[in-house]
Amino acid sequence: MADTTQTTQQSQTQQSQTQSSTAQHSFETDAEVLDSLRTSPAAHLGEDMARATELGGQAVGLRERSFAVQLGLRATPGTASAEALESALGITLPGRVGEVTGDEAGLHTLWLSPDEFLTVDVSRRQRPGETLVAEAALEGLPGQAVDLSANRTILELTGVKAREVLEKSVRADLHPRAFGVGQAISTQMGPVPVILHHSAELEYRVYPRASFADFAVRWLLDGMAEFLSNG
Repeated sequence: MADTTQTTQQSQTQQSQTQSSTAQHSFETDAEVLDSLRTSPAAHLGEDMARATELGGQAVGLRERSFAVQLGLRATPGTASAEALESALGITLPGRVGEVTGDEAGLHTLWLSPDEFLTVDVSRRQRPGETLVAEAALEGLPGQAVDLSANRTILELTGVKAREVLEKSVRADLHPRAFGVGQAISTQMGPVPVILHHSAELEYRVYPRASFADFAVRWLLDGMAEFLSNG
């Protein structure tokens, strides 16, 4: 009698690989469709930002980091839930106010409250299913992982005058001794609530909600005007 055990196992493995490949292909197809349909919250002001950046030279520049991955996480640091999220996503949750962990040029996590965090990846665009791994890791545990990529956009303000532009309207002390590189806070820029991340020495990332993107860009462009070569 022929031994079919090995054949059956091989068939199951091949079937599993095929299903995984199909799922991956489906996600990639969905992502392509998504990219063809969506428009970033500040896309209509792209030319205005590019023009201001050109005129700003080394002084100041502004662009939108559109569709970056943004995952909202809820878990208490040090608990099984936090450890599950950290292991699943390859991150370390910040432990204190204003702390940012990880790589600001890639995957990093911002502290929002004692049990609330925003994990961001600016090195790639958001794709369908971003939270599936985290959700699976939290099975049976308290906590939450939500894809917030469409909730806020990221406006990146750069240049030697970037801090001065922000200081006109941000209700926080932005001097490096109080708000150094690698820190993030929730604050207000004029009337708009934002998350502000000091992501590099001459670079700040402003996170307004998508519905405030138009206002936030125009507000920043107005603040940049005096530093433009023909401003």
